[in-house]
Amino acid sequence: MLSTRRQSFPAIMRARITVLFAIVVGLTSLLADWAIAADKLPNILIIYADDLGYGDLSAYNENCAYETPHLDQLAAEGIRFTDAHSPSTICSPSRYGLMSGQCVFRTGRRSTAFEGASGPSYLQPDDLTIAEMLQQAGYKTAIFGKWHLGLTWYGSDGKQLRGGFKDVTEIDYELSTPLIDGPNNQGFDESFVTPNCPTTDPLYLYIENGMVPVPANQRHKRDTLPNPGGKWRWDNDEGWKAPGYKFVDADILFFDKTREFLDRHVEEAPDQPFFAVVSTQIAHAPVLPADQYSGSTQAGARGDFVCELDSLTGDLLNHLKELGVDDNTLVIFNSDNGPETMHTVWMREDHQHDAAGGWRGMKRDAWEGGHRVPMMMKWSGRISPGRVSDQLINTTDIFKTLAAVANVDLPEDVALDSFNMLPELLGQIPEGESIRPHMITQSFRGEFQLRVGDWKYLDHAGSGGNNYNDRTLQPYAKKEPEPNFPGQLYNLKQDPMETNNLYEQEAEKRKEMQALLKSIVE
Repeated sequence: MLSTRRQSFPAIMRARITVLFAIVVGLTSLLADWAIAADKLPNILIIYADDLGYGDLSAYNENCAYETPHLDQLAAEGIRFTDAHSPSTICSPSRYGLMSGQCVFRTGRRSTAFEGASGPSYLQPDDLTIAEMLQQAGYKTAIFGKWHLGLTWYGSDGKQLRGGFKDVTEIDYELSTPLIDGPNNQGFDESFVTPNCPTTDPLYLYIENGMVPVPANQRHKRDTLPNPGGKWRWDNDEGWKAPGYKFVDADILFFDKTREFLDRHVEEAPDQPFFAVVSTQIAHAPVLPADQYSGSTQAGARGDFVCELDSLTGDLLNHLKELGVDDNTLVIFNSDNGPETMHTVWMREDHQHDAAGGWRGMKRDAWEGGHRVPMMMKWSGRISPGRVSDQLINTTDIFKTLAAVANVDLPEDVALDSFNMLPELLGQIPEGESIRPHMITQSFRGEFQLRVGDWKYLDHAGSGGNNYNDRTLQPYAKKEPEPNFPGQLYNLKQDPMETNNLYEQEAEKRKEMQALLKSIVE
């Protein structure tokens, strides 16, 4: 036996060494592949729509009054989420959520939208923005479109100005620029943005890399706007604009600037990944489709408007292919909140189109229609095409997902309301397993809503936003069987329309969710 063992020992060792060598070679190869993958981080493109409801794309709404073929194709080539949400039911807090991975209550304030000159910024000095995070990971970063996170403007006396018509007239552009809290001081290498809503708020001008090429020094009157059906000019404030500023061309210009950035970057730094955000005006009020899209559908001005977004998105995605970067670009499409109230009403009345996609509520409301939004992602070779996910997700989740994509380890105190979706994108989550243990949203007034699985708790009575006693909205008001309850509790699986308030009936579940909400927000 001993002799046999002695004779066989070298052979055994040789075999083991051979196996070990093979393992080492294999690991080396894998590490090399990983290194290549790490060096070849994907490009990232976010298209962030405005006031686009769950039912505003034909990929989400089989009864859509028009077709959105390019966005439908994006869904077909990637993943479409059916339970995606904005962190707020209005735009500024939602944009803060995208940029910071957090709900706006983390700033100590509730939901306040900016108008006029406005400011200060929602983004806090200690906030790590998604652009800063990716910039530090080696990305070239850029944003084009609507900013609406608050900017600091100064008068000639050096004092900070606030919103409103009068303050806009007192801006000293030399003192105010470069803007101290603009995109270029929040992690973006390049930017071309409007301060707030490009067609709504009375500081109508463009900001390029923190500077104002053409100040606002002309009076704007609402009756000078194009008139697509009269009523669609609603929600345009009169005020001051820059000479040559054309309301109907805002989104075309944003997408043009994005293509110019891509062309320049791919030529100058083809090996460096890019992170680009296109923040659209569509479909925010007023509804002003560009001339070439006016009359392009049978669904009126707003139908034309959404189809303009679809066409511009399609052109941009085709441009990625022309540049040869499509295969290595993660594309994300999302919206900042549900559809505008009057838009929802008029589209239902005039075109039998439900912009809220059958959910109760609309923009500003705490009910699902106010914050359940379309979200789609495409990443060739990584996200299997044609997938539909019912994972509970939020716009805030984009932050930690992109951190995972870029191999960034985040501190624990960053992006507190973000959860990593990457395993779901790659099809690595077992069926029935949730990424999120819970989700918080905030309504127009900053009130809280909490989701845990199928359960949804609202810490307030009523809509949280719109007044359904208003004559226009009365037809869409649901009978409240228990109007005196101080809060609401729904089981969305059993009651997706949020009409059966279980606040008292399921008291233990309500108390459980109240305690969880308190532990998160206090």
